[in-house]
Amino acid sequence: MTFTRIAALAGLLTLATAAPAHADLTGFIGANTTPANRQVRGGALGIGLLIVAFEAEYAVTPDDTKANAPSLTTGMGNVVLQTPVAVMGLQPYFTTGGGIYREELGTHSDTGFGLNTGGGVKISLIGPIRLRVDYRVFKLGSGALYSPAHRIYAGLNLKL
Repeated sequence: MTFTRIAALAGLLTLATAAPAHADLTGFIGANTTPANRQVRGGALGIGLLIVAFEAEYAVTPDDTKANAPSLTTGMGNVVLQTPVAVMGLQPYFTTGGGIYREELGTHSDTGFGLNTGGGVKISLIGPIRLRVDYRVFKLGSGALYSPAHRIYAGLNLKL
């Protein structure tokens, strides 16, 4: 066998051995800070390879009529770029995606497509349990009362 054939065969074998997919589940609580601080609760389910992951996320923020702050419900699909492993117990990530949002305040109601961008870190605690801290900016459609909306949260993340 020639060197080029051996190199080609080695390359094909390397590509054929796929990295195992990993999944994680997050339940979170935090604050939506636009236009006033209100509690946000939600969850996310992600699956990915070493560096690239995909995540589905759902979150609910109640309204605050005294502060003229609408409720906000989001359902987003995201692409996550992350370090392949935790370094000193920390796994930073960047995320971006889009999905559906619903904003309501009094008689105002707006449902549309929104985009989000953000990042955070997953901090190793015990075994597969991690603390996840995240910051997001949501660019909502033109009918939204407040856009962009800012959200920060912390949650427990289970690495499956």
